[in-house]
Amino acid sequence: MLGLGGNGADAPKGDLIKEISEMTFMEDVIDASNEVPVIVDFWAPWCGPCKALGPALEQGVTEAGGKVRMVKVNVDENQQIAAQLRIQSIPTVYAFHQGQPVDGFQGALPASEIKAFIDRVVGAGGDGGLAEAVTEAEAMLGEGAAVDAAQTFAAILAQEPENAAAYGGLIRSHLALKEVEQAEGLLAAVPAEIANAPEIEAARAQVDLARQAAEAGPVAELRAAVDHDADNHQARFDLAKALHANGEIEEAVDQLLELFRRDSEWNDGAAKAQLFTIFDALKPQDPIVLKGRRKLSSLIFA
Repeated sequence: MLGLGGNGADAPKGDLIKEISEMTFMEDVIDASNEVPVIVDFWAPWCGPCKALGPALEQGVTEAGGKVRMVKVNVDENQQIAAQLRIQSIPTVYAFHQGQPVDGFQGALPASEIKAFIDRVVGAGGDGGLAEAVTEAEAMLGEGAAVDAAQTFAAILAQEPENAAAYGGLIRSHLALKEVEQAEGLLAAVPAEIANAPEIEAARAQVDLARQAAEAGPVAELRAAVDHDADNHQARFDLAKALHANGEIEEAVDQLLELFRRDSEWNDGAAKAQLFTIFDALKPQDPIVLKGRRKLSSLIFA
């Protein structure tokens, strides 16, 4: 394999970091920079500073996790492109985004400045389209294509393991596929950095509700028990869980609000806790959430 740092050592090949020629410059730099920024390192085998700079750049690009790519151009073998870009000394590094040079420098730099350069380049490229990919995956999930959604969320996480929206989406995709154990496993392995993110809290609430759904009793029998004795708090609570498992979320919330009205402290405030679990599982602006929170607040502060 070619030494990407110009020192003959083996280095990774492929889309993230690779050696190119002027024949593929348009494809590997100009066109590719429409997807993510591309750093171009102009070097030569005889260049001492190149041997130090190359590996440092490669490390920074690798740590960026796919938000930037890097190509190496040997100026001795690609003199035409070097002349076109007016490369007068090496090492010279350019960063391209959307087909245009957006940053660059000449000569070797200390590690801190290399990191700052790569951070600027990553910033110029935004998130590499990950936010758009999350939106598309959410649309798939909403349309019932849970398998496709799960695959898309997983691909996003391969590039950004701490993407809370994608992690939560992957958990919810498994729930949609009735794969509760897999969802629980993902939840247990969530990175600490995003454990309290709203998307993870929502997924956690949905996992809790999925566990409850597996144990929910028959709606008709539980409704009959409540009709027979309106103060049978356990029956009302179980009815709310069964209604939610049956997709009747608004009525489940109504039953819990009624239970809270009758006895807010029953079973250590179970009605209120269950309401918050349901609210967390839904989107913040969902009409059921907005209406339910208003009613709960009026009961609390009555």
